[in-house]
Amino acid sequence: MTGASFIGYTRGSLAGPKSHAINPSTQEVMEPGYAAPSAEEVESAVQLAASAFPAYRKTSAAQRAEFLRSIAEEIEESADALAARGTAESGLPEARLRGETGRTVGQLRMFATMLDDGSWLDARIETAIPDRAPLPKADIRSMLRPLGPVVVFCASNFPLAFSVAGGDTASALAAGCPVIVKAHSSHPGTAELVAEAVIRAAQKCNMPNGVFSVLYGSGRDVGMTLVTHPEIKAVGFTGSRTGGRALMDAAAARPEPIPVYAEMSSINPVVMLPGVLGEKANALAEGFSQSLTMGVGQFCTNPGLVFVPEGSQQAFLNALEKHIKNAAPGVMLNAGICLAYRDATAATSRHQGVTQFASEVSTNQGQGSPMFFVCSAQTFLQSPALTHEMFGPASLIVIGSLDEITAAAKTLEGQLTASIFGTDDDLTQTPELLEIIERKAGRLIFNGYPTGVEVCSTMVHGGPYPSTSDGRSTSVGTMAVLRFTRAVAWQNCPQALLPDELKDSNPLKIPQMINGKRA
Repeated sequence: MTGASFIGYTRGSLAGPKSHAINPSTQEVMEPGYAAPSAEEVESAVQLAASAFPAYRKTSAAQRAEFLRSIAEEIEESADALAARGTAESGLPEARLRGETGRTVGQLRMFATMLDDGSWLDARIETAIPDRAPLPKADIRSMLRPLGPVVVFCASNFPLAFSVAGGDTASALAAGCPVIVKAHSSHPGTAELVAEAVIRAAQKCNMPNGVFSVLYGSGRDVGMTLVTHPEIKAVGFTGSRTGGRALMDAAAARPEPIPVYAEMSSINPVVMLPGVLGEKANALAEGFSQSLTMGVGQFCTNPGLVFVPEGSQQAFLNALEKHIKNAAPGVMLNAGICLAYRDATAATSRHQGVTQFASEVSTNQGQGSPMFFVCSAQTFLQSPALTHEMFGPASLIVIGSLDEITAAAKTLEGQLTASIFGTDDDLTQTPELLEIIERKAGRLIFNGYPTGVEVCSTMVHGGPYPSTSDGRSTSVGTMAVLRFTRAVAWQNCPQALLPDELKDSNPLKIPQMINGKRA
């Protein structure tokens, strides 16, 4: 490892200010130091991406699919090194890093398969009717085209699957967009190993220099420079609401505003209905405890809020208390996340009308202790601060009538997920609550907890603001490619000048919609 940025196919200088990863388990400062790029190097990365775009956008779907599959193979070759470095930098167990490696290469191959199919382009053809009265109809054809160079910010909580070669990068490369990655300061070595794998694949597949770069340094300096650069056409971000909001505002203030697809804040409400609690209180409490403490609660889909009908709560709460008291504290991803978690849970515990239940509180500065809080629906409705995210293994249990729970659900902000547990009778008797939940969340989960996001074509990992900046999008699944494309129409264009995807002969044999019917 060198600690230098990747400026296309070359490495940056080591002269800039350096930062180090810190092992959250041992507090060890890890080598090497990672140098911030100079302003000239940032500009060079952007100009390389801009110059690569005309060539990369013209690569065939088959060529980009080969590129994505080659990245997956190169990452698999580095699996052992990634497991070792990723575990040291994140405090996550090796099994989690190896699982995340599998997820990362799996989604790369998923986008490659999507490219093979071609239906994602939404190729549409409306043929001319020159003698139509009262006006003739033109020949109009449309399909999706790539936006241009994209900036991707790595996430702190997923060193692989939402980072250098994660879903944002995979979907942007699939769309035909060069990518500049802003590495996360918590796992720079992991980023370097993955970046090397991507660069090897790009060179092996003869991709243009500049199709991919990785820059270290400050998000406020390097990140903002990238987001406000006129050659950048879109942004992918996973992180805090404060960080995402800053990027959204900067992108909107540009002379040419650009989309920022930011995944930010979600407490992922869970609703327990009376019938299911009467049948399965103990099992539900055990499952909830496992979901809450998985990964020390550091998932964007962690269940941070649970509504329980009054009169049905005691068995569930008694069982949950036992599970939480037996749960061990865990190492959190970095000192900043740990401090924010402790501050957030302390603020909740001080709130009037809130009761705390916790495991043994850890004195280790890098560990977070599992806990839950209980309050009435009236307290919740009167206290907007209780809706704030506690990023970690903590959740708020709200007890009230079904009418109060419905009223509370109406006050919630946008969420990535919403889960509801109920018997068939429960669910058919709560249509208003179900409708409210649908309006609030991107993914509705029935009789299951939200942790665990399947990487597949139907997944929606997005939701109304502030869970994401644009609730019409997803950062997981093949629909993610739509974020980095725009629709283009060709009117009365000669056949020879049309993209192959829109020609009458359909040389690529992709799905087309012709005069309103799928061919």
